Amino acid sequence: MPPLGPNRFLLWLVISQPRRVLLGATLGSLWMVALTVPPYLLSRAIDDGLADNDPATLSVWVAALFGSAVVNAALSIARHRTMSKIRMEASFQTVSATVEHCVRLGAGLSRRIDAGEIVAIGSGDVQVIAQSLTVTGPGIGAAIGYVVVAVVMFAISPLLAVVVLAGVPVLALVVGPLLRRIERAGAGHREQQGTLTTRLVDVFNGLQVLNGLGGKSVYAARYQHDSQALVAQGYRVGVATSWVDALATGLPAAFLAVVIWLSARMAAEGSITVGDLVAVYGYTAMLVIPVSIFIEFAGDIARARVAARRVTRLLSIPPAKSVGSGLADAPPTASMLRDPASGVEVRPGVSTALAGDRPAESAAIIDRLGGFTASDVTWGDVRLDVVARDQLRRRILVADNDAYLFTGSVRDVIAGRHEPDDPRIRDALHVAVATDVVDALPDGLASTIDPRGQNLSGGQRQRLRLARAVYADPEVLLAVEPTSAVDAHTEAAIATRLCAARRGRTTVVTTTSPLVLDHVDTVIYLVDGVVAATGTHHELLRSRPGYRALVSRGTDEGARR
Repeated sequence: MPPLGPNRFLLWLVISQPRRVLLGATLGSLWMVALTVPPYLLSRAIDDGLADNDPATLSVWVAALFGSAVVNAALSIARHRTMSKIRMEASFQTVSATVEHCVRLGAGLSRRIDAGEIVAIGSGDVQVIAQSLTVTGPGIGAAIGYVVVAVVMFAISPLLAVVVLAGVPVLALVVGPLLRRIERAGAGHREQQGTLTTRLVDVFNGLQVLNGLGGKSVYAARYQHDSQALVAQGYRVGVATSWVDALATGLPAAFLAVVIWLSARMAAEGSITVGDLVAVYGYTAMLVIPVSIFIEFAGDIARARVAARRVTRLLSIPPAKSVGSGLADAPPTASMLRDPASGVEVRPGVSTALAGDRPAESAAIIDRLGGFTASDVTWGDVRLDVVARDQLRRRILVADNDAYLFTGSVRDVIAGRHEPDDPRIRDALHVAVATDVVDALPDGLASTIDPRGQNLSGGQRQRLRLARAVYADPEVLLAVEPTSAVDAHTEAAIATRLCAARRGRTTVVTTTSPLVLDHVDTVIYLVDGVVAATGTHHELLRSRPGYRALVSRGTDEGARR
């Protein structure tokens, strides 16, 4: 688990690849120091070769100058390759950490962070963070090169060395306030960007519904308004960023002008030679690179801190109490599931329905019985949260209406993680009354299902999800409203076939439809998420007025549908 906090997270990315970072810092330092060699060689060629009219000595220094250029090119290539690997590794580490944590959060992820926030992290923050790690190579090299030039120039003129050393504090005073502004404005911009991305994801997911309700234009206008606000915030970030970029070019030029003016006056006075003047110009021109790097990397780190803060905010979300992470074995035979919070007891080998006036409460019970949320649920004599995960997921299956339909053939979608078997797949489709769905597709079982089943209607997607659950043939099937999106005729057929196909195996459904309730062995009537009565559908109709009103309302709604 990476450390939390933006600074510690960035440091973790650095120390997680120590050899590569050390190589990058070494190559960056060698490259930057090597840039100081050509001015020295050029000054020697002038003073020892041209000034003394010595062609042989001039040729030696020119050859050395050419050799230093070759070495610089080789170091630059090696440095660039190494830094590219460091950035790629940082991207991978960030993505890996966020994905692993999202997996740990499990089914509760969507309830604890917006989808747009995750999309924004993957599409923008990862690249910003990776870019900031360039400072470990050229950044360190720039600092070493700056000191080397100051030392060399001290040998030429202490005054010039003082001017060079004073340059960094001046840069900090000028650029520092802009960096703080970038960080503040960037945090607000990033917050708005995540919110807007979340809204866009929601609109895409509900586009068909919005079209049906005539609300597309309303949401489009709202999105446009928020988008313009994001643009305005982006301009505020851009103003500060543009000033930093401008200073990265302008300040080094001004710095160069000051040093050259001083050295030219000293050469005119005879304090330094013409060769020294050329060397000072070369050293100062070379300093444009580290000074620009200081400014550029300071901006990169400011933006990276904003991005890292978003990433660590996601990583700081604590997972729910781990379920299925223990080493205890599941009960050897079919056993009763008990949920103390609601009082629900599911007998093995029978079909059970949870009927309550609040579907969310029934779904929460299913999540607890399925081991997706922390609870005190027991399976036989064993607490569910200590059962080994592989055993839990192999024997208990939760069929949710929001379960994702990945793209692929109908055959692969129904088979899921199991080996496809066409006769069994067709049997599962028959149970889910989904044979007509496949028959209507151009290539039958080989037909392609779009991501999220976008080429299917809501009822068709629901029936394929149910067929997938039936095909898995788990010991315990927990289904949330498996018939809520189909008509009454289809619902009655599903109820009959599902109970027949699952006879002798534990099946729990949440529903208030009489067509389903009439086929199950036991109905558990819930009031405020707690068991109020248990019995058959007809027994509860006779004895519980509240139950009778609940299922009668479902009948009326089904008739209107």
